[in-house]
Amino acid sequence: MSGACLVTLNPSTPPRHAAIAAAHLNGQHLVQPGWRGEAETGAPVSVVIVPGWRNSGPGHWQSLWAARIAGAVRVEQEDWLQPHRSPWVASVEEAIAVAPHPVILVAHSLGCIASVHAVEQLRSKAAGSIAGALFVAPADPERRALFEDFTPVPANPLPFASIVAASSNDPYCPIRMASAYAKSWGSTFVRVPSAGHINVESGHGEWPLGWALLGALAALAPVQAHSA
Repeated sequence: MSGACLVTLNPSTPPRHAAIAAAHLNGQHLVQPGWRGEAETGAPVSVVIVPGWRNSGPGHWQSLWAARIAGAVRVEQEDWLQPHRSPWVASVEEAIAVAPHPVILVAHSLGCIASVHAVEQLRSKAAGSIAGALFVAPADPERRALFEDFTPVPANPLPFASIVAASSNDPYCPIRMASAYAKSWGSTFVRVPSAGHINVESGHGEWPLGWALLGALAALAPVQAHSA
């Protein structure tokens, strides 16, 4: 997944078909349904879940996945309501550092921005420890004074496979900004029509599309981890 690629979905697109489109880069094929935390080769990966502002509640897809994936690590923050870059980024870095296997980051909202900051700080000392990232509904820190500590958002290409999934009507980030993130990070960009902030409030609890996209990243993980 080197270089940005746009995958535009129609409301009727089956989740698996959408993930196949996202995984088609590099000639990869999607893992089978029922994935539980291994790459397609059987190599283990560590899933690190990074919630955004105000955390992800019990019905949120991140919480459901955390309970489903064996060995998944959920990043916790001391202050979910008044976020500050330094402690938030440090928490992500710590989760990556203690993970026993190459990491796939699964981030939502402000958690996406904290994760990218963590990647920037780890570039020189944790090469190869991150195998992939799924960034969902990334926040735009410049739109809210509460998030201004997270600006500027890093714009360097990421050294691993990544997907940015964003909605056409997200109240926290215009679709054009999410697309710009994907382009600068070298991520596959998945445009989801009218999905809000892709959370419980917008009707995304289980979110099968996201689960399929995570499987697509798992298929790429051993390749990325080996080549880093």
